[in-house]
Amino acid sequence: MRRSTPPVPLILLGAGVFLLVLAPMLTWYVEPRAKRTTIDVNATTVFTGKGRYFDAEATAVKDDQKITITRRVLGDVAASDRSGRAVWDVSTTIDTPRTLEFKDPRRSFQWSTERWVTDRRTNAPVHCCGESPGPFEGDAYLKFPFDVQKRGYRWWDNTLGATVPLRFAGVERVRGYQGYRFTGSVKPTRTGSRQVPGAVVGRPRSSQIQAEEWYANDRIDLVVDRRTGRVLNASLSPHVTLRAPGGRRDAVTLLEGEDVAFTPRTQREQVDIAERDNRKLRLIGETAPLTAAIVGAFTTAGGVLLLVRGGTRDD
Repeated sequence: MRRSTPPVPLILLGAGVFLLVLAPMLTWYVEPRAKRTTIDVNATTVFTGKGRYFDAEATAVKDDQKITITRRVLGDVAASDRSGRAVWDVSTTIDTPRTLEFKDPRRSFQWSTERWVTDRRTNAPVHCCGESPGPFEGDAYLKFPFDVQKRGYRWWDNTLGATVPLRFAGVERVRGYQGYRFTGSVKPTRTGSRQVPGAVVGRPRSSQIQAEEWYANDRIDLVVDRRTGRVLNASLSPHVTLRAPGGRRDAVTLLEGEDVAFTPRTQREQVDIAERDNRKLRLIGETAPLTAAIVGAFTTAGGVLLLVRGGTRDD
């Protein structure tokens, strides 16, 4: 004759201990590793607003025109897998009503391409993998870090070629979804030069001249999802001008936009993605650990109680 323990209490005890161990692992190990910047991103955001621009064909500034900024982001999955970083190729076009009809970036009013590389966990810039034009700096660009705080951040402005300090400006809702608002501005800054006819900048005696290109942004306004760092809404007021060499005043406006912001469709898409990602992180970091801890505690207690009450049996 031998004495044995019934299997049901042991099964309950084993399952309970497993769930109790699983709960903190989900919170402290799985969730932090789930907070990683996506590498297979394929997204398009569109800004629209009113403004004015210099029409080269008419050699005149056109006022009260619709300005459209389209930004396409495509992740380089192969390069990301090799480097362990988030490698994104970014194409940005600025269109006027006339150039928008062509639906061709090569014929847009302005077209730029960039390649950004960031740390998938911290969102910090990483200088590798064909970064271009680079090197860029700051805490935020296309997105903010995970778990956004109520503090200042350094936002990279690719037109300026430098970071812009942003300050926390409170909480704001975008289509009913709550986010953190950050604001900043760029004072007029020289960003380069451009060869133009002298008459454009008030130097009619010079057939061609290297005019100074100046850039300012009166209002940068971003609303960001707290948990994921995704930009839910963005509003910009860029102002690009030309000055004669050594001049202290703007001679001509190349482009000026007033509150050029995400379209309603882009806002809706950004909010939908943020809500979906938040549900996933909440499930891994809150719901599943809490459920595992509660069920594990009851299961473990039940197993122990059955062992104590049932003891062992004789075979």
